[in-house]
Amino acid sequence: MQDDEGILIAGALDGDQKAYTLLVTKHRTAVFHIINKIVKNDEAARDLVQETFMKAFNSLATYRSEFRFSTWLYKIAANSSIDYLRKKRIQALSLDQPIETRDGSVELEVADYSYNPERDLVNKEQKFSIEAAIESLPAKYREVIVYRHKDDKSYEEIADLLGIPVGTVKARIFRARELLKKKLKNI
Repeated sequence: MQDDEGILIAGALDGDQKAYTLLVTKHRTAVFHIINKIVKNDEAARDLVQETFMKAFNSLATYRSEFRFSTWLYKIAANSSIDYLRKKRIQALSLDQPIETRDGSVELEVADYSYNPERDLVNKEQKFSIEAAIESLPAKYREVIVYRHKDDKSYEEIADLLGIPVGTVKARIFRARELLKKKLKNI
């Protein structure tokens, strides 16, 4: 029986309409029962049976003969059923159309939380405070902080630019950060 099915599959792959029809006839009832058990709707199940066979025969070249054809086909049927249920469950809501209720229609209003003037003001003030704190640093600390955090320079690049050892750059950055923490502590 498995060999007969293999011959039918090979024939369907070669475009033999009779082989295709025999495969459909052989598995249609079982596929319908699997789908109907999942979707619980005869009409939807009939549509999904057709969809299952279309998907199966469009991807028949990917079928691997070490597995039973029926198992492969039933998996496609189950996946089609699950996809159908997922799509059915999604309820889109138009933002442009009013919603009808028992008391009449209601316009849908969606709050816009993307703009928060208070938060933006606080962020700007913090930025200005940080800028002011950096500007108040002694020059040797200010320049290493600017090179490191604004210009994204490596320790080696900063050392080359300033003509000082890398260890000195690291020490200055550490000291500058400590000074900034003290200055910005109350922000």
